[in-house]
Amino acid sequence: MTSRTQVGIVGGGPAGLMLSHLLHVAGIESVVIEIRSREEIEQTHRAGILERDSVRLLVDSGVSKRVLRDGHEHPGIDLRFGGVSHRIDFQALVGASVWLYPQTDVFIDLATARERDGGDVKYGVTDTSIVDVTTDRPGMLFTDIDGVEHEIRCDVLVGADGSHSMTRTAVTDRQEYFRQYPYAWFGILCEAPPSNDVLIYTRSDRGFALISQRTESVQRMYFQCSPDESVDDWSEDRIWSEFQARLAGVDGFRLREGKIFSKSVLPFRSSVCEPMRHGNLFLAGDAGHTVPPTGAKGLNLALADVRVLAEVLERAIRKNDRAALDEYSSRALSRVWKAQYFSNWLTTLLHKAPDAADFDVRRQLAELTAVVESPHGAAFLAESYTGWPA
Repeated sequence: MTSRTQVGIVGGGPAGLMLSHLLHVAGIESVVIEIRSREEIEQTHRAGILERDSVRLLVDSGVSKRVLRDGHEHPGIDLRFGGVSHRIDFQALVGASVWLYPQTDVFIDLATARERDGGDVKYGVTDTSIVDVTTDRPGMLFTDIDGVEHEIRCDVLVGADGSHSMTRTAVTDRQEYFRQYPYAWFGILCEAPPSNDVLIYTRSDRGFALISQRTESVQRMYFQCSPDESVDDWSEDRIWSEFQARLAGVDGFRLREGKIFSKSVLPFRSSVCEPMRHGNLFLAGDAGHTVPPTGAKGLNLALADVRVLAEVLERAIRKNDRAALDEYSSRALSRVWKAQYFSNWLTTLLHKAPDAADFDVRRQLAELTAVVESPHGAAFLAESYTGWPA
């Protein structure tokens, strides 16, 4: 079956669905294809910290106001080291907050909005490929959930198909920048009340720990571990003992414990593909770049990408300004590299390097002290964490 649309989007996660929604608002047709089922994505629990502008995008574009009702506004974070917590007050420093709102809920809001608006989103497709990306009739080939083969020709193709992107391989002139970090996160979900009113980022002699949240009764926490760590080696008692040891301090702080119902090991890396365009193919989100989770930038970068991409596509398609397409890669990559810098800085600031010498440890503590004691240092962290203006 052969058909045509204006924009073909490979990938139906938050990046692909948000782009499809923004194009709909601009009066531009799109078709989204996704290899997973909607139910599978909805049942994949992923954390999420939304920057101020990401929340605005969801609300102001008409996706959903649920984030304001069900999300949790966080006006700061605690940096904990030397057994003491130091509040980085985002509101006092830069007049902004972030929202704790799981990526799963962002997807649900977007999928519901696309269904509400009659969006053409095809879940559960197979045999996907793209063709003719350097011509004016690029195409998506796939088999739908009913076994029907499709060929959709379009004006522009967008690869929003995640870090294992199939579309990225079509950018034949790409240069890929990559860093694999020498540590991973051991993550848990547990049934417990919150231990703090904001997230706690902890540097200890035993390694990094992050105390995050999900709901009033379910909490998400992580501690630094080896990338080859096995969850089977960690009993509940051992896990809680490790968390308590990393959070212990002169202030007597203790985590509130509960039944652990999920354990996983999360290796992480940084990667950037340049350029993020090849002919009439454009990359967005994890298809073009990944960041370590420390700075909470992954989902926010994806939403920032498609905000820019929707703008240039509207100019190119609705106003016949094809030169606008030339702006996308450089504009997107400018923010991507700032996020790479911040994520790498925060990661190395808080994690224990496997080969760290005594000098490195003392220097790390001095840098943390400099950040919390300097209004300018703390403001840099606050501005970067809450997000740079669009």
